[in-house]
Amino acid sequence: MIKVGDKIIGENQPTFIIAEAGVNHGGDMAVAKKLIDCAADAGVDAVKFQAFRAEDLILNNVEKAPYQQKTTDAKESQFDMLKKLEVSREQNFELKKYCVEKDIIFLTTPFDEYSLEEIDELDLPAYKIASTDTTNLPFLKKVAQKHKPIFLSTGMSYLSEVQMALETIFEFHKEVVVLQCTANYPIKDSEANLAVINTFKNHFDIMVGYSDHTVGIGAAAFAIPMGAKVVEKHFTLDKSLEGPDHTTSLSPEELVDFVKLVRKVDAFMGTSIKKPNLSETKTRASLQKCLVANGNIKKGDCFTEDNIIAKRTGGIGISPIYYKDLLGIKASKNYKNNEIISNE
Repeated sequence: MIKVGDKIIGENQPTFIIAEAGVNHGGDMAVAKKLIDCAADAGVDAVKFQAFRAEDLILNNVEKAPYQQKTTDAKESQFDMLKKLEVSREQNFELKKYCVEKDIIFLTTPFDEYSLEEIDELDLPAYKIASTDTTNLPFLKKVAQKHKPIFLSTGMSYLSEVQMALETIFEFHKEVVVLQCTANYPIKDSEANLAVINTFKNHFDIMVGYSDHTVGIGAAAFAIPMGAKVVEKHFTLDKSLEGPDHTTSLSPEELVDFVKLVRKVDAFMGTSIKKPNLSETKTRASLQKCLVANGNIKKGDCFTEDNIIAKRTGGIGISPIYYKDLLGIKASKNYKNNEIISNE
């Protein structure tokens, strides 16, 4: 199990839901706080932003990713777009304080070493590593040395690269949730590749989750029966706003529906312990069978497979699961047909 804030992530625990605000605040703190309000009202466990300094993240002449070109000014460089979306140290403190007031966990993804050290001052309960840094082993080493739980996204990565990332982290820290992810916005249903969750579980014997970039409420709820203990989904206040991620994010209403669906799946999943539910107790007594005499049995006769049979008795008598223990034992009394075999 992994503890993040006041939440426990692990077997027989509710799915940990991260609402990814990302850069959907557009650099406006009033909008960022409204996003926190939206996440808190929806009932998620954590709301997550992104921390970066454009100068430390990217060269100033790098083109935007294809999906960014579709959703923002294609002539604008990726550097210029990111520069407008930076969140300062003071603003991060302000957002964390607001999350405390709203009783929701504040998380942010560091994208560069400067931002990592800056947000370390916030004493976050965990770190989220974006897919862009799965192969950035020097950076992963610095994050692992903070000795905080890590959510590791794995978009754009080969299994061997994920293994190298985990080996790097494990040198310093063991509390990791590895997230299956496909790093485009949005992705086709066929690109979700939820089956990779089984690959991660089998190959690494590690806690797993899913960072969902599918359209609408999407694939995340389907990842839970496969073993995902953490799900992450982008959301926005308005899908029509300008910015790289708005069109592929959930609306506030969709975020509410998303949380409801995840919690419904949690309820369906129940517990991994196989035993009768409390509600089954009377049904079990009424419907399961016990051993009765199959014809008259005289005192001293041995019980055989022919002279005993299982019928519903209202829960009184010996379960037929133990019938072999009865075979060959002599009856201590006379039994009439259909009389319940006593525990004697």
